Amino acid sequence: MPKPRVLVAMSGGVDSSVTAYLLKEAGYEVVGAMMRFWPEEPPRPTLDVPHKGRAWESCCTPEAAYEARRVAEILDIPFYLLDYRETFEEEIIQPFLKDYAQGRTPNPCARCNTFVKFGALLKQARRLGLDYVATGHYVRREGESLLRGIDPLKDQSYFLWGTPKEALPHLLFPVGGMTKAEVRALAERAGLPTAKKPESQNLCFVAGDLKEFLKERLKARPGPLVDALTGEVVGEHQGASLYTIGQRKGLGLFKPHLERYVVGVDPLANVVYVGPREATLWLGLEGEEANLLADLPEEVEVQVRYRTPPVRTKVESLNPLRLRFQSPVFAVAPGQSAVLYQGEKLLGGAVIRKGLYNLAGLDQGLRGKVLTFS
Repeated sequence: MPKPRVLVAMSGGVDSSVTAYLLKEAGYEVVGAMMRFWPEEPPRPTLDVPHKGRAWESCCTPEAAYEARRVAEILDIPFYLLDYRETFEEEIIQPFLKDYAQGRTPNPCARCNTFVKFGALLKQARRLGLDYVATGHYVRREGESLLRGIDPLKDQSYFLWGTPKEALPHLLFPVGGMTKAEVRALAERAGLPTAKKPESQNLCFVAGDLKEFLKERLKARPGPLVDALTGEVVGEHQGASLYTIGQRKGLGLFKPHLERYVVGVDPLANVVYVGPREATLWLGLEGEEANLLADLPEEVEVQVRYRTPPVRTKVESLNPLRLRFQSPVFAVAPGQSAVLYQGEKLLGGAVIRKGLYNLAGLDQGLRGKVLTFS
């Protein structure tokens, strides 16, 4: 009987290296592949000239490809470098820049999983006659359900909400049932050179400070910071597209002792609205581009940022997706991901279109002035 065949997405890091090792040990016919995103010369992207000005840093680099190839040689598996530069430019970098230009806060990692790793890469695997695609994500698959990874500090299910439901039977996540420490220890025992490789924390196409990156690419210019409750100009910002909902530091307030947060961004008018903490608290949201991996019960748990705890939530409607939280949530930012769970089970998610039911009434209008940040 032929062995099941799997394409392992290798990044040159320890998680994908151990993924390839575990699958080979389990009897799979393993093919390693790395998706090439970096250009011939390191340009930086702009909205006007997509292929100029990109800087690649700690992952997705030629050096990372070298590490991935070394691991493949040790495991005695074939390794391919697949050219995904055009796909990455169109599906990830340009939407990222456009979102910030529109005052939204994008989640490029979730988008990359949806459109590149479990979209374009899975199609490539099928063209090669392979049965599965495997990655080093800390998430578990049981049947056609995705569950949180065992390691609560590494669980990456939040970034997989957009996985096409039809792709689930063809995906493998071997390290989802392990802790990071266990993965590193196994890599050491297996003699893999990536065992002690540091983790990449930054966006792969941003070198250095994100704010400086956006300031240069989006031609940011100064403008007024406006108090959303009074209409008073209380400071000056460096460019509306550089700010995100909930931000407190680096606002440029005329009175820095005031506790103010970003509560709305209007890049067209080049205005950033700020307010007290109460104005950052929301009791609901409306989502778009929803992807459901299971039927939704009347009550779910929703997580609006990767490192924030989920809150119990009532599903008010599915089209559009409207959710009402049972307790206030800080900084519901358009463009970010609202990810739905039932316990450990990932139910799906959506891109946040706007917050609903603001505690300070920002979505209803204040003092005769309507302020809807949609």
